[in-house]
Amino acid sequence: MEIKNEKQMVVTDNEGKEHLMEILFTYENEERNTSYVFFYDTEDKDEEVVVMRYTNDGDLSPIEDDEEYEEVEEVFNAWQDDPKIQELKQSDK
Repeated sequence: MEIKNEKQMVVTDNEGKEHLMEILFTYENEERNTSYVFFYDTEDKDEEVVVMRYTNDGDLSPIEDDEEYEEVEEVFNAWQDDPKIQELKQSDK
């Protein structure tokens, strides 16, 4: 992963192809000492949100633990329901 700016990063897939991703937000779980990034492919019409662990070195890794995945899903749902986020979504239209 290469951070372009605070809102975008470039991710290289398994085939070596680079994809520009839009960063929605990051989240840190202090108990696990783990950071997460929520993002989507700017070229993907469906804007499917992906969440992965990340390190300060820019390494991404998938979430494989069900409990951990449920936690980040709750964080994402809370983010989506935040009134300030709803206002931003409306102003983007």
